[in-house]
Amino acid sequence: MTTTFLSSGDLIVDRRAHYAQMLAEAGEFSSAADLMEQALSDAPGWAAGWMMTGNFHLKADVLSSAIAAWQRAAEHDPSGVLGAQMHLAAHGIGEIEPQAQAAYVEALFDQYAGHFEEALLQKLDYVVPGRLAELLGDAMGELGIEGFARGVDLGCGTGLMGERLRHVVSHLIGVDISAAMVTETQGKAIYDGVERAELLDFLGAEGCVADIVTAADVFMYCPALPPIFSLVGKVLRPGGIFAFSVERHDGEDSQWLQASLRFAHNGDAIRAALSDAGLEVLRVSAETIRRDRGQPVAGLLFIARRPEGVDGLEVSDIDMGTEVPFALMN
Repeated sequence: MTTTFLSSGDLIVDRRAHYAQMLAEAGEFSSAADLMEQALSDAPGWAAGWMMTGNFHLKADVLSSAIAAWQRAAEHDPSGVLGAQMHLAAHGIGEIEPQAQAAYVEALFDQYAGHFEEALLQKLDYVVPGRLAELLGDAMGELGIEGFARGVDLGCGTGLMGERLRHVVSHLIGVDISAAMVTETQGKAIYDGVERAELLDFLGAEGCVADIVTAADVFMYCPALPPIFSLVGKVLRPGGIFAFSVERHDGEDSQWLQASLRFAHNGDAIRAALSDAGLEVLRVSAETIRRDRGQPVAGLLFIARRPEGVDGLEVSDIDMGTEVPFALMN
């Protein structure tokens, strides 16, 4: 999110917004929302101001006013960077356009990059990379796999998962939608390369192939997992491993957009989608993956595999160039 979004361009309006934020921090959400409404009469096109107003109304338990404010924000932020469309969809209003969702996620992690690890590890009790690595190690032991030639870490962030893969992967690529995250991670000696890309675009690119694909806390920002699983099934060499986490929900829907603006996924639907993609489930572990506002977040960790002998993308179909061979190192 840039200064253009966070400032109204009017110092008096900005000052009122600052006072409103102070009121909200004191728990006076109704007063904060009222002050923002007054300020916005002089800056009706300020999308970030309408987002603030909507959030204050929500905390004051006035959902109808929150929705009205988010609708104004969406009008003035059609790209979706501020997440108004996501908030509306979470309350049953409208559909999320893929471009708007991607813009919101990219902006979210761009502003988060500088203190990402501190927030996750010190404040949110984040455990996914470590637990996923433990499950992966168990599966490797059972299968007799000592390491992998080529790995892809989707949504790599600052490399928390990559650090745990580095010793078992010869050539490791990190992928993230956030330019700030990529910049933050390129300076670390974790990956052999870090690319900024949307994951479907990356997985669908010609010549993309791997022996292991990981996605630690990525799919809570993805509404539909079957298209991703289908591409992973094509990218993996026979015998290749797919390790990932999701936030969990036990309802009938395959996924559910939560008030947190993260998607929770149904375990049975995931198993079915993996099967459709030609992947077999090796391990599933129900975990508390982190805390959010002091509350435990339920998750599922999966280790899946593309079985040996399944038809799909073969090394003969790909221009290998000078890359490391993509075979599993047994």
